[in-house]
Amino acid sequence: MHQDFATVDGVATVTEALTQLREIDGHCLVVAKRHDDDEFGIVTVADIAKQVLVRNRSADRTNVYEIMSKPVLSVPPEMHIRYCARLFHRFGISAAPVIQGDQVAGIVSYDRLVLKGLAEQP
Repeated sequence: MHQDFATVDGVATVTEALTQLREIDGHCLVVAKRHDDDEFGIVTVADIAKQVLVRNRSADRTNVYEIMSKPVLSVPPEMHIRYCARLFHRFGISAAPVIQGDQVAGIVSYDRLVLKGLAEQP
């Protein structure tokens, strides 16, 4: 799990989201809940590439909520990396927030599963 993650508001522009991604050197942002009954979302670099860059949309005039995935598939912190990898494969995702209680504890991705999970197992 990568604990160095950032959240973004859904009404932020893609330009603002890109600034946050550069600051954390990340590939995804968790989209914050708007209220207690809302769900978390996620926006990835791939979302930005496919829905902004490829479609020739302005990053300054496109809001995160227009391109994000919501609700997001999440994983509990105790999920074994094998099952997490299977979940990613089955649903075609590459990253998911780790939800503990009602808070995001971190982000898990294929990179982390392989380099920090599988590679460090005895």
